[in-house]
Amino acid sequence: MVRAMSAPLSLSPSRVSDFKTCPLLYRFRAIDRLPEPPSRDAVRGTLVHSVLERLFDVPAEQRTIEHAHGLAASQWQHMVVEEPELAELVGTTPAEVDGWLADVSALLDTYFRLENPQRLEPADRELLLEVQLDAATQVKGIIDRVDIAPTGEVRVVDYKSGKAPNPLFEQRALFQLRVYALLLWRARGQLPALLQLIYLSDAQVVRLTPHESDLLALEKTLRALATAIMRARESRDFRASTSRLCDWCPHQALCPAWGGTPPDYPDDIEEH
Repeated sequence: MVRAMSAPLSLSPSRVSDFKTCPLLYRFRAIDRLPEPPSRDAVRGTLVHSVLERLFDVPAEQRTIEHAHGLAASQWQHMVVEEPELAELVGTTPAEVDGWLADVSALLDTYFRLENPQRLEPADRELLLEVQLDAATQVKGIIDRVDIAPTGEVRVVDYKSGKAPNPLFEQRALFQLRVYALLLWRARGQLPALLQLIYLSDAQVVRLTPHESDLLALEKTLRALATAIMRARESRDFRASTSRLCDWCPHQALCPAWGGTPPDYPDDIEEH
């Protein structure tokens, strides 16, 4: 059965950023749902996030660097069982696995230099929020961590396993945080006092204070982007937009801007 082009739209910060960067990239990921090979950096980020989420499962006095290192080893074993192909990406010899876990542990060591988890009691971890932007559009996101101070102030924290980007690429990460702030505000009526990005590769912390007027403007922007995406769906016209980011695009071979041919547009779409 063909799904109508006017079907409800589900957006995440990542998919919105894709459309802003390149409408064709949005199509490849959200509509065609083309597979993308995992990268070492992405897998490392997933592992680090998993450790930092589970670190707070134990009492405060047990949240040590040693415990975090142990979590990294056990979570890696779990990930390989769930997705055996990850082992080939990293390597299977004891030396390769040890080197991989040493890299992950170094990022965790950086985290402990930036924060003391024994002094934190997060209100939420990996918090999924879904907000109906309008009758046709839902926006959703998963927040790494939400802290609430005894006095009620709310802080949104997002971990990044890479380095802090230069200003040309920083806005993408900050956009994601702003969307999280909007979701928290609309879903719970909590306007965050602080948004915080923690970059573990170079020990940088980026902080941003959101304001109600900023979030209202963001909400308006999201509605406009949703309208643009719906129009592109109806016309099946997702244009390529070239930039320096093309160098990292996993679908460059299918892009007309680079001499490629996109796959046939699917009749039965279920956006992701």
